[in-house]
Amino acid sequence: MTSRSGLAARTLGEDGPRVVFLHGLFGQGRNWTSTGRALAAEGRRVTLLDLPNHGSSPWTDRVDQVEMAHAVAGEVAALGEPVSLVGHSMGGKVAMQVALRRPELLRALVVVDIAPVEYPETGRRSDDPQEEASPFARFTAAMRALDLRALRGREDADAALREAVPSDAVRAFLLQSLVREDGGWRWRLNLEVLERDLGVVRGFPDPPPGARYDGPALWIAGATSHYVLPRDRARIDALFPAARLVRIKDAGHWVHSERPEVFTETLRRFLRTVERG
Repeated sequence: MTSRSGLAARTLGEDGPRVVFLHGLFGQGRNWTSTGRALAAEGRRVTLLDLPNHGSSPWTDRVDQVEMAHAVAGEVAALGEPVSLVGHSMGGKVAMQVALRRPELLRALVVVDIAPVEYPETGRRSDDPQEEASPFARFTAAMRALDLRALRGREDADAALREAVPSDAVRAFLLQSLVREDGGWRWRLNLEVLERDLGVVRGFPDPPPGARYDGPALWIAGATSHYVLPRDRARIDALFPAARLVRIKDAGHWVHSERPEVFTETLRRFLRTVERG
């Protein structure tokens, strides 16, 4: 369904505290379905949003984190009560912007494997030879180069993306946004705009002067990921002074899909603490 803010939304659960999930770049709300169902089963109302230019939400002529934050804030405000807002990667940046600009809308903030800093479009953030150079420009180019008219099935798309996207799990994630429609195939991603504005996605707009979010905040990072480095902690603490950081062993950037049980239990424990007041 489409929410009051114009974003596509799906809610799991019929009563209880509100939790809203935001996906990362190239994702959609359905990426959070398993976690959402687990939380809803314990008596929560869980809303999964598609951000602009992703999933079933409207496309725009540019990528703008602050505009995305305003759209999410509109959806949260329409729910009529503060929520625990959870965001991964790009969705984590949007969640941070909501927290800094509309803190009254949040009961708590959860940020998954991202920091309030600018990231390189290419190259690495550290001297660690094990760190993978940023792959997103490569992913976007590969998806745009795919000849959708020649596809006979999803297997063809998987094979065509394999060189640029060697990880089976990441390819499967990307291909969730490839849909068959009216006898053909299309991406549920505004790839032209996402490719052009990748630098915007990698940045982090300055918050309003003096802004900070003093509410409960949890950072969940993958222990093998380089998206949240020790040097990022000072910036996190300055903007989110109550932030706690948890690193999940044997997980990278897609921590919630790589270690789903551990991730969900970590999130569940934090939410229980918040909900007990």
